Amino acid sequence: MLELVDVTKRYGPKAAVNGVSLSIPAGSMVGVLGRSGAGKSTLLRMINRMAEPTSGDVLWQGASVLQLRGSALRAWRARCGMMFQQFNLSPRLDVLTNVLVGSVSRRPTFQTLFKYFPAEERARAILELHALDMADLALQRAGTLSGGQQQRVAIARTMMQLPDLVLADEPIASLDPANAETVMSALSSISRERGITVLVNLHSLEMARAYCPRIIGMAKGEIVFDGKPDQLDAAMVEQIYGRRKVPEPEVFASPSTLQRSNLAGEVA
Repeated sequence: MLELVDVTKRYGPKAAVNGVSLSIPAGSMVGVLGRSGAGKSTLLRMINRMAEPTSGDVLWQGASVLQLRGSALRAWRARCGMMFQQFNLSPRLDVLTNVLVGSVSRRPTFQTLFKYFPAEERARAILELHALDMADLALQRAGTLSGGQQQRVAIARTMMQLPDLVLADEPIASLDPANAETVMSALSSISRERGITVLVNLHSLEMARAYCPRIIGMAKGEIVFDGKPDQLDAAMVEQIYGRRKVPEPEVFASPSTLQRSNLAGEVA
């Protein structure tokens, strides 16, 4: 169980996140919606301890993660798999090595410097790539991949951390609709099949509705909606986005609809 208790983050007089309280059971897939500046990224960074709350507490399995220091803090960050819009891969390294970087918290520093990874770690990395249909590109330089392929490599690298939860900050913002579907489907499978908690920040309302059983809406640093996709009506959408019509690059009706469209050779 992940819990946020009256968490606030201030930058001077401005509250980026203001009094947020949440309880998220293990294995949940939660989409966080909101405009740029709504506080979504700050929220994830406080869970990971990349940003320190001004007040409040963050609990994992009932224990405060804000009290962690040194090696305990590093271990917590390893358990929080962070994903970003920018992928953060090393373009000159091959795909396999980029994925193996996810295991460095369990390896001595000198092994990482010399790119030495035990056979069992390499086997795990290949399995993670295989799960994302990327194993055949294991020896290709990461910089030669498409954006969608790079994000799948980033997912495999995250899984190499053996995370308890995945915090994905706008992971599909720079992807075309077909690749966005692939990435969201992978995150959904991770939550459903491995029991890993996934929090994903999104701008796309329809993507959240298609893949996230629970949606949290944020506006001006506060939670204004917390419920199921079918409870998110037009009035609430307007409150979250501050406008009646939410711009969507494409319409995503459901994963099954997307799959049928792709099979028909259409752009979903």
